[in-house]
Amino acid sequence: MQIINILIALLPALFWGSLVLINVFVGGGPYNQIRGTTLGTLVIGLILLLTGHAQFDNPTVIIVGLISGAMWAFGQGTQLQSVNLVGVSKTMPISTGLQLVGTTLFSAIFLGEWSTGLQVTLGLIAMVLLVTGIALTSLKGKNERSTKDPNFSKAMVILVVGTLGYVGYVVIGNIFGVNGTDALFFQSVGMAIGGFLLSMRHETNIKSTTLNIIPGIVWGIGNLFMFYSQPKVGVATSFSLSQLLVIVSTLGGIFLLGEKKDRRQMIGIWSGIALIIIAAIILGNLK
Repeated sequence: MQIINILIALLPALFWGSLVLINVFVGGGPYNQIRGTTLGTLVIGLILLLTGHAQFDNPTVIIVGLISGAMWAFGQGTQLQSVNLVGVSKTMPISTGLQLVGTTLFSAIFLGEWSTGLQVTLGLIAMVLLVTGIALTSLKGKNERSTKDPNFSKAMVILVVGTLGYVGYVVIGNIFGVNGTDALFFQSVGMAIGGFLLSMRHETNIKSTTLNIIPGIVWGIGNLFMFYSQPKVGVATSFSLSQLLVIVSTLGGIFLLGEKKDRRQMIGIWSGIALIIIAAIILGNLK
């Protein structure tokens, strides 16, 4: 039975890691993608509403859900812009690493989650591993080393700013003591509103937006598996396994979407992914 629970706990990584791959596959540009994706998450939210999994009697849950959902939409929108500039295999390891750094530092500094010397020591080790892992996944190819890539610099700025959205999405529930499952419906509404606001001043079309609903549904299903698996295998294990999404997305970008890498870059990507996952396991077990 435990093996089945572990397999279920791996599903968020598969679904979340596939999100950006499907976005790129169906196309449409970052603004069609964010609008469609957030509408897809709303589909899952409406299913939760219809099955009685939405609370309307707690204003805090409603407000936190709406705000955190909008912040996720902002983070996801910047991630899609970065993918449009430099590709999935460059964006996803950096984005995942920055999210882990951001959420961990916020939780440690403002929520006081590192209360012992051992936690501080392990946390700092994890931070070093994350930064090293990000650097390794960003190695330039043999033909790129002598030239500056303005797109990469722009993508990095976008990802750093967008990380604020992801961090807000993760920590705001903890700040106000809101359970993630209680806020899921309102988060999906906040995501849809955020996706609309991000794309409203840009040209979009119905066909591309509709196709991009699919990855939003996929992300929402992965989210449900995450909340299902947490009581079965524990929050730390569930969190650590979910971070395997970086393998799915990065290698999917290379082998499914055909993003070219030389031998030096592949060694850096494999090594960087390994360090990011080790850091995620350490962070997931610091509680």
